[in-house]
Amino acid sequence: MDRIAILASQGQASGADLLITFIPLVLILVFFYFFIIRPQRKQDKKDAQMRNELEIGDEVVTNGGIVGIVFSIKDDTVVIETGGDRSKIRVMKWAIAKNLTVHDE
Repeated sequence: MDRIAILASQGQASGADLLITFIPLVLILVFFYFFIIRPQRKQDKKDAQMRNELEIGDEVVTNGGIVGIVFSIKDDTVVIETGGDRSKIRVMKWAIAKNLTVHDE
């Protein structure tokens, strides 16, 4: 009888040990979600909104550091006018890092 009681108590202890083992893992996943994944998604949405609200004449900066004025906008590309000789460069919309023009709401 003592042997059965010992085996039963070991089974219950291993279940509690298993729960205690997974608590740090769950806490790490919660930490990553609230401090890394969620803020990155918010920033991605903000950047996408900025790119969708581009207008002709806006001054923009690309990811490569090129500063120019938006000349035309198509579905996936933007033509910017840059430099003193007014050269035009076509870049992808996702390459626009910042809109320097302030718009009134």
